[in-house]
Amino acid sequence: MASSSFTLFLYLLSPFFPFISSSTSTTTTIPLSLFNINPSQDLYSNLTHLASISSARANYIKKSQDSSVSTTPLYPHSYGGYSITLSFGTPPQKIPFIMDTGSNFVWFPCTKKYLCTNCSQSIPTFIPKSSSTARVLGCMNPKCGWIHSKTNPKSRCQDCSGPNCKQICPPYIILYGSGSTGGLALVETLDMSNKKIPNFLVGCSMFSSQQPAGIAGLGRGLASLPSQLGVKGFSYCLVSHKFDDTGKSSNLVLDFKGEKTANLSYTVLQKNPVVAGRNALSVYYYVGLTKITVGGQKVKIPYKYLKSDSNGNGGSIVDLSTTFTYMNRGVFEPVINAFVNQVKGIPRTESIEKITGLRPCFNISRQEKVSLPELKFHFKGGAEMALPLANYFSIAGETDVICLTMITDSAFGPELSTGPSIILGNFQMQNFLVEFDLRNEKFGFRQQVCK
Repeated sequence: MASSSFTLFLYLLSPFFPFISSSTSTTTTIPLSLFNINPSQDLYSNLTHLASISSARANYIKKSQDSSVSTTPLYPHSYGGYSITLSFGTPPQKIPFIMDTGSNFVWFPCTKKYLCTNCSQSIPTFIPKSSSTARVLGCMNPKCGWIHSKTNPKSRCQDCSGPNCKQICPPYIILYGSGSTGGLALVETLDMSNKKIPNFLVGCSMFSSQQPAGIAGLGRGLASLPSQLGVKGFSYCLVSHKFDDTGKSSNLVLDFKGEKTANLSYTVLQKNPVVAGRNALSVYYYVGLTKITVGGQKVKIPYKYLKSDSNGNGGSIVDLSTTFTYMNRGVFEPVINAFVNQVKGIPRTESIEKITGLRPCFNISRQEKVSLPELKFHFKGGAEMALPLANYFSIAGETDVICLTMITDSAFGPELSTGPSIILGNFQMQNFLVEFDLRNEKFGFRQQVCK
């Protein structure tokens, strides 16, 4: 299989020329927009899908073991993700990418022969033969080790060795909870608005399952977009989820200088667990979530869920590709009980809860005025994130039912005790300016209208 892949890719990719030199700048701004695959579906169906995919995403993060490339998200129908457009090649080819802070690899759909199963729309692909700067990555190139971290150059390059080895880096296969993508690694010029970055490692995927676009990994790994650009931090402000194709966008800001932004609340990024066989943990952005309050009352959460142990279990991460915040059952149950105990006189709707996978859901059809408790996340160092009501309750379809937009493990079967206990999703970060200060190892945020 590997041999045939080599032959096919070498046929498709043409000879190449020297790289273009880069310019200097302190920041780069890229438009950030909502990515929606099927805006025609109603809100009720979208909530059900979003709860399902958030659960699947959390399930995969928590169960993920070692792989050749860190985990990336999978987007089925009706997922409201966030995308950016990047230009690769000479001349530049514009390609949409779904942003993901939980992976460290950048890849695009590639060649005219690209095949995507269970994909509902036309997908723009990168054409290597149309670029004079595209090169297949060699197996002796250190960047091949960024992808195949478990193998050494001798085992990767079985047919030759030394500086004159012409063998290419083995194909990558990225497996997800219910899909995959695969292809060959390239080095190519990334053409940004104010600079060109030559020799950028990017995946040329020739087949995928249920992938609406490429992935721009923003995680902590060497192959991620921030790492390869050498930025000192990045920030974004997520426009509101409306589950429709409004065309609204905000910006992803890549900061090459790394200065703190004014009026942000900061908490220190936590040290990632180092656990043999679970390299994916090194990619995530861990934050020190110390407590959760509902209506000003502290929720009693066992300490084991708030701090990761020596096996990498527990703790909290920020994950842009998780929609609804995930909580282990030991965290989620006390949180929803706090809501149920404080919401008086409004009946629950268990039938909607069973259909959507969200709970609690309340029927507000006969309520003249609805008052719901405030939800607040408290972080190490004193930073507090008070969520607007729209960030944690949503109307279920065209009904008079509202549901808490957070999820946990299935009510059936054992609790998923491995991996992070809390995964903070993008739905809860709507209309927040979020900053990853990589120079100072801090996570910052402030509420504002994103536009």
